[in-house]
Amino acid sequence: MYFRKEIGKWGENIACQYLKENQYNILERNFLCRQGEIDIIAKDLVKNELVFIEVKTRSNFKYGNPADSVDKNKQRHMKSAIKYYIYKNGVKNIAIRIDVIEIYIYETCKINHIKQSM
Repeated sequence: MYFRKEIGKWGENIACQYLKENQYNILERNFLCRQGEIDIIAKDLVKNELVFIEVKTRSNFKYGNPADSVDKNKQRHMKSAIKYYIYKNGVKNIAIRIDVIEIYIYETCKINHIKQSM
């Protein structure tokens, strides 16, 4: 369990670095509330959108592609957490988007950014 948690944290760090390099401003990481968790909340500076990002890190395909684990139940929890975040922070007049970032760890690291995934 500890190893999986460390791999996940490492993947989120890689995703944040990738986002910064691609003109995103990281607003919050690991937003946690009763409704669920959001790995990364960022602002896409090019499109002026608020982006809620789920990061999935894998070292093999034993359980399928990383994005496959963002099932209907996970999506429901994320959407509830997003609604709460918007309410709590008084977010108005900005487009929002939900993305998934897949991190593949093998000999090298590969990033796949799936925009507007839900």
